[in-house]
Amino acid sequence: MEQVAPTESLSVGMRAVLDLLREHGPQTVPQMGRAQALSRQFVQRMVNDATAQHLVEAVPNPAHRRSPLIRLTEAGSAAVGALHAREQDLLSHVGGELTREDVESCVKVLTRMLAFLDDVDVDVATDEQT
Repeated sequence: MEQVAPTESLSVGMRAVLDLLREHGPQTVPQMGRAQALSRQFVQRMVNDATAQHLVEAVPNPAHRRSPLIRLTEAGSAAVGALHAREQDLLSHVGGELTREDVESCVKVLTRMLAFLDDVDVDVATDEQT
């Protein structure tokens, strides 16, 4: 069995890559960049860091010879799983008396707010304040 990488060494960027791969499966670096609205170069650096820690690996992409698919390794899957488990444990203490329905309602509200904010033009909002 591969050793689990310490979750403390995961940067926010690397964590984003691992979460994306866990949720959506193998992807190319450009696909990950588009999915997260990040530059391909930034995602490539995060993939390089994760590869150095044996958390992800490149595999041939049948759809594109020069753009390999990046997938989680066993160690990467274990690391992100351990991180999620630790966060769930912490959140169970933070929520205290919140019911499942309370949390689901909160998620609905925040999802709607984020969807609304997707349509806000930051440059226009900034110009109006000056």
